[in-house]
Amino acid sequence: MKEAKLWQISVTTSAEAEEALAALLEREFKQKASIYVAHDSVQPTVTVYASKLPGSALSAKAALALELNQLARFGLETSPGVISIKRVAREDWTRSWKKYFKVLEVGRALLIKPSWSKRRPRKGEALVVLDPGLSFGTGQHPTTAFCLRQLVACRKNGQRQSFLDIGTGSGILAIAAARLGYAPVKAFDADPVAVRVANANAKRNRVADGVRIARADLRKLSCRGSAQFDLICANLLSDVLVRESERIFNRLRVCGHLVAAGILASEFPQVRKAYEAIGLRLLVSEVEGGWKSGTFTKPAPDRHPG
Repeated sequence: MKEAKLWQISVTTSAEAEEALAALLEREFKQKASIYVAHDSVQPTVTVYASKLPGSALSAKAALALELNQLARFGLETSPGVISIKRVAREDWTRSWKKYFKVLEVGRALLIKPSWSKRRPRKGEALVVLDPGLSFGTGQHPTTAFCLRQLVACRKNGQRQSFLDIGTGSGILAIAAARLGYAPVKAFDADPVAVRVANANAKRNRVADGVRIARADLRKLSCRGSAQFDLICANLLSDVLVRESERIFNRLRVCGHLVAAGILASEFPQVRKAYEAIGLRLLVSEVEGGWKSGTFTKPAPDRHPG
């Protein structure tokens, strides 16, 4: 029996345009897009795998070139804008990801690895196993890596700490939080595919009983919220972070921490301004590969003697 093949559609672009391109590819090919940066490059590649194309490879490439030009007209830097469309065997697809998805160690507290790695966790090191798929996140992206480091940095041994993951994707942050001892752990995403994948990943890592992952749209949630959390990770686009700042703020417990990621370095000042305006204080921030992420705290209100 002849092995089925997939179409690999990839665009190498800039950090500024990667999220817009991922959304574009997902819309055009009805599959979740992945973003990765090869070890010998600083430019991200956005990729989807599809069982068929809407037309010929040539016409699909021409259509993507027009879409890239449109993004450029909107002011996004899309260069180098290299488009590749080719057929790959499913086995080749699996092997290709093995080049890019390596073991990720966060301090000595957390180990994230693909299933094919034989690496074992150190004593006291929490383990998360995730493989790439048509919808995934494995911690390789700078913004996700920052969130993982903050999960470790904010964990207080022996204390009960709750965690909320907004826009969970593959569920990597929620799973890692559960492994590190956060409880309760809740997560949500507006994408039903992401929710299904995240729940499957939680089950695979044997934390499904301690992680609640649901489908929800941040924009449609109650502004006040019914629960508050010690730590919130919001790996979202900057315009969403700014527009929904009040909803996120109201879900953060006093003295809790908000990790805001998914922000282009050039857009971080407006995110910082929005959150400082409603009472948060920036504790730490990092820049990597054109992205800037930050951790904010919600200070206790000043108490004056009566």
